Amino acid sequence: MRRLGIAWVLGLGLVLATSAAASECAPIDHTHAAWTAIVGRAVRDGRVDYAGLARDPGALVAYLATLSGTCQRDYDGWTRDQRLAFWLNAYNAFTVKLVVDHYPIASIRKIGWLPGAAFRQAFIPMPGLEGRTISLDDIEHGTIRPEFHEARVHFALVCAARSCPPLRGEAYRAADLDRQLDDQGRTFLRDPAKNRFDAARKRLLLSPIFKWFREDFEAAAGSLPAFVARYLDTPGVSAPDVTVEFLDYDWALNDRAPVP
Repeated sequence: MRRLGIAWVLGLGLVLATSAAASECAPIDHTHAAWTAIVGRAVRDGRVDYAGLARDPGALVAYLATLSGTCQRDYDGWTRDQRLAFWLNAYNAFTVKLVVDHYPIASIRKIGWLPGAAFRQAFIPMPGLEGRTISLDDIEHGTIRPEFHEARVHFALVCAARSCPPLRGEAYRAADLDRQLDDQGRTFLRDPAKNRFDAARKRLLLSPIFKWFREDFEAAAGSLPAFVARYLDTPGVSAPDVTVEFLDYDWALNDRAPVP
């Protein structure tokens, strides 16, 4: 944990100092190839090798420092999809950093005194873009949801829990974003441990994500069944007499190692 913290400070300081000296913003690779390389090694079937990242944090620290070096004048020139891909990757990468900083832990909810404190903790330096240090909630609820009005982001934002959608083994990229978000939706909704349709009883059993962000999904499709039907081929999912119920949420860490 201390090794990552020191490396993070040094890495961020180097990026920001270099940027200031050159009077330029830290450049962003909109393919986010560095993040793809990290998750390509660390993620298997949505589970993350937090122990491995804690032992060798250098690539993660460098990528995060690049994100933190972004400035407003560059951001203003990006396309919508470049902006959204940036924030999705930032949320996921900084969530991984937060877990690694506290590893080993059984759940992200063990960080802080109160449930959900981890998401409200301001630990993400964004001096050139936000003018302050922000939280995961700031990214999700302060930027992504109000700026982009895209319900599919809830399939892409990964809160380090087993019941979250799986962490994707590649970065989100503007050129592929629509396809990637649809693929995340299909993967998440076709996982019977997280979402399923009981045709005999006409019950749609959904992740609590659909309850927490119901307004986003209904704004996109009119109703939860109508939204879900976009990703499930099962007949009857959006029939008028289908009832919606919500499953329990497993907050255990999405770790590749056994949970203590």
